[in-house]
Amino acid sequence: MQTDIVIIGAGPAGLSLAGVLARKGLKVAIVDPASTSDLEQPLDDGREIALTRLSRDLLEKWRQWNLLSDTEFAPLHEAHVFDGLSEQPMMVKSSNDVEPLGWMVSNQVLRRVAYATAKDLEGIEWHLTRRMQRIDINDTSARVELDDGSQINARLVVAADSRFSSARRAAGLSARMHDFGRTMLVCRMQLQKPTPGVAWEWLDYGQTLALLPLNQDMASVVITLPPAEIDQLLALPVEEFEQQVAERFRHRLGGMQLVGERYAYPLVGVRPDNIVSQRFACIGDAAVGMHPITAHGYNLGLRGIALLSDQIQSALDNGRDFAGSSVLANFQNDFQAIAYPLYFSTLSIVRLYC
Repeated sequence: MQTDIVIIGAGPAGLSLAGVLARKGLKVAIVDPASTSDLEQPLDDGREIALTRLSRDLLEKWRQWNLLSDTEFAPLHEAHVFDGLSEQPMMVKSSNDVEPLGWMVSNQVLRRVAYATAKDLEGIEWHLTRRMQRIDINDTSARVELDDGSQINARLVVAADSRFSSARRAAGLSARMHDFGRTMLVCRMQLQKPTPGVAWEWLDYGQTLALLPLNQDMASVVITLPPAEIDQLLALPVEEFEQQVAERFRHRLGGMQLVGERYAYPLVGVRPDNIVSQRFACIGDAAVGMHPITAHGYNLGLRGIALLSDQIQSALDNGRDFAGSSVLANFQNDFQAIAYPLYFSTLSIVRLYC
């Protein structure tokens, strides 16, 4: 098969980029082990995403935001950061009384609408329930071999398959990983004393807590602890778990009732040395894997998609090879100038306070 661009990974980043590029008239192939039903109705993974104004603007431009119902996002007006035993937080607010600081949207929902806007576009070839097996790249083209033996020839390959990207590794790009030695537990809880529109980040002794406001009296609760302690929380009966979480928040939120499942994720930061090579580029978590404490990860992913697609469009407008070394170098320079200061500052915050 011959196409313009192969995207490895059908998460929100890969799907969003595919939609943007297909609307530019490019032919795109998407490779992912998920099935069509997996993409149409993604499983809940417990994660809630705090989107910035710029991210919402991009999702509106890419025709995704209008697919959200009013109950699928919640405005975020303030963020309160607590230190230790103090009940007086540092407060971050919107610059005006009209515009929210951001919006909370479930990762499951973002993946669903990214697929919904891409699934019927002409120019996208779907290779689902398939895995990338090998990547061969030369001066003029790239070839991706799949696990069924089929091959896709393209001008550019894009990795969008997580911070532990197998595509990035297959392309020979090294990455530095920082294992924080902590695991993050996330779940949704109904609060007796909700904090509408107000997020909490609590840098407590021996633990880090976060509270992300959802609609009505619901919130996403995030608890970061050593892995063994998270395992203990996961194993608790529901009633004991609810009591322990309320105690960890020192009962400031009153009673807390678990809604749905509990999910756990190991915390590992990933910083590739380079995010491009010959006819190859990384986006999303494959380009940088952030610690979630500063909520930059998903927003950086959307910014990277916009930067790469803008560079490709500029090359097309000027009759240049959109997968040429100068185009990809410009993308890398622009993205890393934004992402790496945030990565290192976030790493410093975690080291200092957590």
